[in-house]
Amino acid sequence: MATKKKKSTKKSTTTAKKAATTKKKAVAETKKAKAVAKKETARVKKELKKADKKATAYIKKNPKKAAGISAAIGAAVAAAIAGGAVVASKRKKKK
Repeated sequence: MATKKKKSTKKSTTTAKKAATTKKKAVAETKKAKAVAKKETARVKKELKKADKKATAYIKKNPKKAAGISAAIGAAVAAAIAGGAVVASKRKKKK
């Protein structure tokens, strides 16, 4: 009669301990990353508020320049979109 060997529980216990340790490290690193992200988000929000105030003040002091700059940016964006549409239509015709 063949005898059955018992499975080694020592290996599975060691593997489980390693997995638990790895999980704890991952959780700790995730908490650290979340804390850093939260601080960075707060810093960026603060900077954006400052930039918004500066832009608003500039627009109030120089409304004509601001309108000109906005129009130029709008024209550039429109030209880029139109150029992309032309290129896309030429590609379709070639196929």
